[in-house]
Amino acid sequence: MAHKTQSFIMRVILCFVACLTMLSLRSQEISIIPQPKSVVVKSGSFILSRTTPVVAPSKDDKNIAALLNTYLKSYYGFSLPVVSKGSKGILLMTKSASGDGYTLEATPASIRISGNSAAGTFYGTQSLIQLLPVEKSNTLSIPAVSITDAPDVAYRGLMLDVGRHYFPVDFVKKYIDYIALHKMNYFHWHLTEDQGWRIEIKKYPRLTEVGAWRNGTIVGNFPGKGNDNKRYGGFYTQAEVKDIVAYAAKRYITVIPEIEMPGHGGGAIAAYPYLSCFPDKPTFDYFPKQSTWSGDKAGKQVQQAWGVYEDVFCAGKESTFKFLEDVLNEVLPLFPSKYVHIGGDECPKKNWEKCPLCQKRIQELGIKGNKEHSPEHYLQSYFIQRMEKFINSKGKNIIGWDEILEGGLAPNATVMSWRGEKGGITAARQKHQVIMTPNNYVYFDYQQSPKEDSVTITNNRSSLPIEKVYNWKVVPDSLTADERPLIWGGQANLWTEYISNPKKAEYMLFPRMSALSEALWKPVQDRNYDDFKKRLETQKKRYDLWGANYFGK
Repeated sequence: MAHKTQSFIMRVILCFVACLTMLSLRSQEISIIPQPKSVVVKSGSFILSRTTPVVAPSKDDKNIAALLNTYLKSYYGFSLPVVSKGSKGILLMTKSASGDGYTLEATPASIRISGNSAAGTFYGTQSLIQLLPVEKSNTLSIPAVSITDAPDVAYRGLMLDVGRHYFPVDFVKKYIDYIALHKMNYFHWHLTEDQGWRIEIKKYPRLTEVGAWRNGTIVGNFPGKGNDNKRYGGFYTQAEVKDIVAYAAKRYITVIPEIEMPGHGGGAIAAYPYLSCFPDKPTFDYFPKQSTWSGDKAGKQVQQAWGVYEDVFCAGKESTFKFLEDVLNEVLPLFPSKYVHIGGDECPKKNWEKCPLCQKRIQELGIKGNKEHSPEHYLQSYFIQRMEKFINSKGKNIIGWDEILEGGLAPNATVMSWRGEKGGITAARQKHQVIMTPNNYVYFDYQQSPKEDSVTITNNRSSLPIEKVYNWKVVPDSLTADERPLIWGGQANLWTEYISNPKKAEYMLFPRMSALSEALWKPVQDRNYDDFKKRLETQKKRYDLWGANYFGK
């Protein structure tokens, strides 16, 4: 009797251990980032092999099937047959409903992904990708699961600064892939800077012949330990821009170009000095005295150090506005986006204060200063509002950094709040659409830990750890119920003063980008950082699968 009892107890213990093992396996298998709204794990699994069909009835479904095959071919070495009809395999079903939500139903017989939109179906396939094992195999086991999901905010973006450092087309496409794999949907492309102009403008060829190249770059943290004395630069042809925009569109990502004005225009001024208030004043005169210059010091040149410079577009010359309108006449048709970013940040007013033409403009407009702002601040408001009218006439709207609030906001402008949340809150209270991108939460050029041995802008003075990114409240608590919907969403920014190559870019992006994607996908009350950390361990294996570099590797 005792032997039977012991045997029974042993069977119970083994059964209990087996159940725990299965639960552990299940929890490891369902490691989706950003985490879906609802995940119900069921019994069994679907076995995917190279003969599994993908049923794709519509044009969008076929595009999504092709992208799924691209992923499978790249990382597992095989692709699947795509058919228009059938009830077995992977079934893609895009319907017309509100929002970009989706459902995913995986059983041992089939996987059905149904999106409320084509983007929703695409997001469903991204979840499917994350249900795949991270080890390569000819057959892939996918757990039976029921997922219901939808994003929390509409705008989920990532910015890449190619002005300070140029990145090749192949990496820009990979950057877009990373955005897509995280169910994000906007790529903000920062194309012009004091340190380089990066987009071909056929009417102004010197922008890329001269403005895209600098004669050297400071070495190390600003003000630098010298200069590398190397000619540096690069630019994207209009054909390359079209190719990148089309590549993003296939992945349901909108590309928003940024053409900076009235500050950060040094690349353009180097090419066309008349755009400056003082065309004959050499760029070297604005250069930091403690930094090291490379080459000839005469005339206008592309800046060789980082920072903010006083040589900005002249607001008193009609030729400045003619130039910018001509540039936008070539830029806007390249980007189907309804929005164009025109910068508006970090524009020193010293040249405008001394410029006779700017002062004449102030007088003619009857601009007066007050306790809050100088006349030159109101001149910047005139500049931005005038450019907004032109852009609106082309059927587009502007986005600007939160400095465009100073001196009066352009009527239809969207504000990108970077100096903390204050600018976004102010803009929402003025009934303007807002994209939150506060530097203290989502500036990915900030180092990830208190001590960092590579050169970063924070230089071991401060850091932006992944937990802070994860716990970011995209919509500020101080907004009312009426104001909260004006927060369109959020994005992170990768400024590249100290990021000169793709591997460093990936190192700064990951794993914080995964935390960002969940912060944008789920409201803060539905997030759990400890749970995220567990799923992140599987996500790191995906980084390895992609061949991506990351912090903490």
